[in-house]
Amino acid sequence: MRVVVVAEYYPSARSPALGIWAHRQAMAARDAGAEIRVLVLRTLSPSRAELAEHGVAASVGRMLREPLTEIRDGVRIERVPFPGLPRPLAYGAWGASAAPFLSVALRRLRREFPYDLVHAHYAAPAGDAARRAERAVPLVVSVHGGDVLGVVQRWPRLGGTAVRRTLATADLVLANSSGIAARCRALGARRPEVLHLGTDVPATVAVPPREPRLVTVGNLVARKRHADVLDAMVRLRGSHPALRWSVVGDGPERAPLAARAAELGLADRVEFHGALEPDAALGVARAATLFVLPSVDEAFGVAYIEAMAAGVPAIGVRGEPGPEEIAASGGGLRLVEPEDPAGLAAELDRLLRDAALRADLGVQARATVQAAFTWERCGRATIAAYERVLAGAVPGPGREPA
Repeated sequence: MRVVVVAEYYPSARSPALGIWAHRQAMAARDAGAEIRVLVLRTLSPSRAELAEHGVAASVGRMLREPLTEIRDGVRIERVPFPGLPRPLAYGAWGASAAPFLSVALRRLRREFPYDLVHAHYAAPAGDAARRAERAVPLVVSVHGGDVLGVVQRWPRLGGTAVRRTLATADLVLANSSGIAARCRALGARRPEVLHLGTDVPATVAVPPREPRLVTVGNLVARKRHADVLDAMVRLRGSHPALRWSVVGDGPERAPLAARAAELGLADRVEFHGALEPDAALGVARAATLFVLPSVDEAFGVAYIEAMAAGVPAIGVRGEPGPEEIAASGGGLRLVEPEDPAGLAAELDRLLRDAALRADLGVQARATVQAAFTWERCGRATIAAYERVLAGAVPGPGREPA
């Protein structure tokens, strides 16, 4: 079985953690028996975050120095540049902009790698570009949440149309949680299926730090609700004076969060690591007392299971598709009410005071990941999904002309 993965988010030397889950799923499918090649859609417009950090000249230089082809962990990757207007203006139309360039790349690739199936990550822009560029083989689309939530809401005309058409014409839609599958169905997917991403399970459990330490891994954006952790720490200052918080990730909220920490007198208790390479981020996450991420609009949340795999109990919020599904799969992930720093503080206090409870939750967390969220399991499920499509068990209506 030969499969072409099409993705916008994918690791590179510029951003080693970007879309790491897409790369790991490609590796998992390869290890389960598929031959995999990857085409990465790369807009010629640098992101606002990159421009803010490096400036225009340096951002363009970084982009030009990035190789168009590379081998990463044994997977061959080819980048497909395309002209796209700046993301805030026209992200919903990027699929249409990328389709002609993706079509050329696919035709060239087919001559040396006659693929059986295309697997796109995100309904838009990658899925939209793939449905326009390739109509001769089945199309599988993985939905990770941002496409059926953010894209549809922020770019309702272009983005919403692109997402709906992609979901309606894909031969199979794979959602990362049941809640996202329901959202896909509401937007026109015929029979979306749930396929969870995974993580590696280390051979040994993490050794808890001598002083209590919280850790969060995630983009520093408003919906992740990092400020709720600061507000909870203020409430715990008297009862847990040694408590520290390690924050891994970057984004527009970093400066406001640092200012808020200083304003609350917590600057010496909060460490902002910035964006780290995947292995370094895992090292920080797995060297904590508790993992905490009170995020909303959380479609799945690989960061929870990455910490849980090493026996670190995690805290998420109720009502979110990912945390609810992880918690329903076993123990080790506690849920609190959303946007409730007082409730978060109470749960943190309960767990920080009870070492026996934390230890038990750590054992449960690791067992939950081993049973339901490993990359090996994800790889087998991905191959099974491909086989069903190729066998015609999930017949598609065919892609309409662009």
